[in-house]
Amino acid sequence: MLCDCWRRDRHRPEESVALDRVVESLALPPSRDGVAPRPASRALKKMGLTEDKDVLAMLRGSRLCEIRSRTWQKERLYRLQEDGLSVWFQRRFPHAPSRHSFLVQHIESIRQGHQSEGLQRFGTAFPPARCLTITFRGHRKNLDLVAHSVEEAQCWVRGLEKLRARLKAMSQREHLDHWIHSYLHRADSNQDSKMSFKEIKGLLRMVNVDMDDMYAYRLFKECDRSNDERLEGPEIEEFVRQLLKRPELEELFHQFSGEDLVLSAPELLEFLEVQGEAGATLAHAQQLIQTYELHETAKSHELMTLDGFMMYLLSPEGAALDHTHATVFQDMGQPLSHYFISSSHNTYLTDSQIGGLSSTEAYIRAFTQGCRCVELDCWEGPGGEPVVYHGHTLTSKILFRDVVQVVHDHAFMVSPTHTQPQPSAFWMALLPRAGKLSPYPVILSLENHCGLQQQAVMAHHLRTILGDMLVTEVLDTQNPKELPSPEQLKGRVLVKGRKLPAMQGEDGRPLSDREDEEEEDGEAIRAARQRTLPEARPQAGQVSPELSALVVYCCATRLKTLHPGPGPAQPYQVGSLSERRARKLLWEAGGHWPIPALLNSATGNSFVRHNARQLTRVYPLGLRVNSTNYNPQEMWNAGCQLVALNFQTPGYEMDLNAGRFLVNGRCGYILKPSCLRQPDTMFDPRCPGPPSTTLTVQVLTAQQLPKLNAEKPSSIVDPLVRVEIHGVPADCARKETSYVLNNGFNPHWGQTLQFQLRAPDLALVRFVVEDYDMASPNDFVGQFTLPFSSLKQGGQVGGLPIPSCLLARTGATTEDLTLVGPTGYRHIHLLSKDGAPLSPATLFVHICIQHS
Repeated sequence: MLCDCWRRDRHRPEESVALDRVVESLALPPSRDGVAPRPASRALKKMGLTEDKDVLAMLRGSRLCEIRSRTWQKERLYRLQEDGLSVWFQRRFPHAPSRHSFLVQHIESIRQGHQSEGLQRFGTAFPPARCLTITFRGHRKNLDLVAHSVEEAQCWVRGLEKLRARLKAMSQREHLDHWIHSYLHRADSNQDSKMSFKEIKGLLRMVNVDMDDMYAYRLFKECDRSNDERLEGPEIEEFVRQLLKRPELEELFHQFSGEDLVLSAPELLEFLEVQGEAGATLAHAQQLIQTYELHETAKSHELMTLDGFMMYLLSPEGAALDHTHATVFQDMGQPLSHYFISSSHNTYLTDSQIGGLSSTEAYIRAFTQGCRCVELDCWEGPGGEPVVYHGHTLTSKILFRDVVQVVHDHAFMVSPTHTQPQPSAFWMALLPRAGKLSPYPVILSLENHCGLQQQAVMAHHLRTILGDMLVTEVLDTQNPKELPSPEQLKGRVLVKGRKLPAMQGEDGRPLSDREDEEEEDGEAIRAARQRTLPEARPQAGQVSPELSALVVYCCATRLKTLHPGPGPAQPYQVGSLSERRARKLLWEAGGHWPIPALLNSATGNSFVRHNARQLTRVYPLGLRVNSTNYNPQEMWNAGCQLVALNFQTPGYEMDLNAGRFLVNGRCGYILKPSCLRQPDTMFDPRCPGPPSTTLTVQVLTAQQLPKLNAEKPSSIVDPLVRVEIHGVPADCARKETSYVLNNGFNPHWGQTLQFQLRAPDLALVRFVVEDYDMASPNDFVGQFTLPFSSLKQGGQVGGLPIPSCLLARTGATTEDLTLVGPTGYRHIHLLSKDGAPLSPATLFVHICIQHS
């Protein structure tokens, strides 16, 4: 029963307690001495770190020596900014740029000691305890630093880890708090804790909205109760509260709360049932109130206010990604050939294939992104030590043994510097990994160009460094007719390569792991290889017994043609194909034939059947000298497991790869749909059958989109949203909304995009936000990609009408936007080009999935 007494006594029911809490920290009251305190202390107070000794020391700053080479070693002042979100540093010489900074949320890891390639090569003169390395997401290079004392180094390591832990544990409300707080501080140009109308206009441009001057001034005057043309204290709070209003959420809330403007547990349950939430019970509704309601009085009466409702919809439980898929939820006991496996090509490269830098750090970054199959191009090195690089090019070289050591140290675990609180499983699916990585097996794909002697050295390093992690013999419990499962191979390393004596090609000569690469390489690489002196090359095709003995489950084989029917099982053979060769097999198998009716149905899916029994690795063409990527989806459609991409190159291809492996705990293994696992399957990606599923996405609003040109205050995005389907050819589609002029803060669309799907279990859904440009290609703003099967689906009851505020803003009609069938309002948390969260940027959409 509802508490009417509490409802009568409730003041300002239309105000949001959540917004009150956000803006409380934005007011800048004067301190006892009459000087307004710097607002950053409030930011750190919200993080609970105002009294932390490490953070206080970082606020004071330290002089740390940055090391880039044996001769480039410079001391700079590093200091944590008061927002707790960025670190500022100053160059030593006045003629250089005076200020630089980096964001804490862009840090991928902090390591103490000689734990980076740079410090191992150039920092050995310094004690390891005084050294630390900061690694970043994306293309930013590592920051190798040396402190003056051990305590100073530990202070920065501990302090940065604490800040990262707090950021990861933040709710969406707290991210919004920090976001708006930092802009208010920047907009207050004279730091007097008061906001003039000019400063308010600057704030609006900073947060990506070009508001009409008359409307902005009217809003300003409504909040200026002192009538002195300045906002301060509660007036700033009121202005921010008005700015952060979400009319579409308010109207949705009022549809269920009624006139009293609060949701009882039964009313919240009604909303959950309309949403089609799994396990929607009264007890679950009560639990949500206790979790997300911010008003203690309402919580004690099991009531949810508007602020609690907003926090719920912005939480992982209100996101488009099914939060139950953020942990390992699939059966991990099936053969390896039944999984898509996250795979990297030329893993050692950080840039192009002609003159790029090779680095062991590239392997560490691949592992942190969930990669489970990495490549090592092994060549003869000086002093009897094999090296890894892109042969006969200008790429730098790294030692084979150093790569193996990195596999040992980083493939399954990133050593934490100290105990820290862990974010929820949902956010772990979106954020950089820390601590434990995937426990499931790692495959080392060896491209072997070494002679017999150095192959024996390679085998020695693999055995001695990896030890018991290395699989050297068939498992006792293994069925010889099929590959072992990821569960059976937890914590183990497999070697993929050539094996003696049986693994030979049809012409009788030993196999190369990429036998067709030379004929498809780019001109520059091919010319360099042709100039190589014959005597400088080891005899092609030789395989040492020591290295051959380590190839147990992944024996390289040449896959030239496909034969109809299941054929004899050869589970241990792995075909390695260029993207061109793989497409040729798809063509021969009928996967992309323009006239399906003319093909023999018995051979139309032979490649799919082959991949149900054996592993197939596909890699980019050698023509891609800039390390670009191909579309991995067409290979997944045929069931190829090891679809290798250049992880160092961002783009939509890597977005698809990240989306494919986003779920199942980001363990790097995704169970293929059942139609791709059966040896006698009839599934053919070229003709998957009639449409079986309709996906309807209503793009409603966006919130707090990032500015693309922070250096230009007047630059404001004109956002549009595109929804893409990546799956079998018949399902691939892309549709987009119109653009909204000069509003990246809270744009409204209210537009419907609909898609017909024939093979939904294979489909990926990609949400993209771009800045519209009439004269040039649109600029990328953010994106989020996830498997269609991991979309949080709506219920089976009648649909909800779209809030009328959206109809009024967009000019649409009720007939245009009213849904019939399953419904679900979801937030989509956007990611940057490098895969980093863009908090608090979100899309608010309505998703309807109907199955025929």
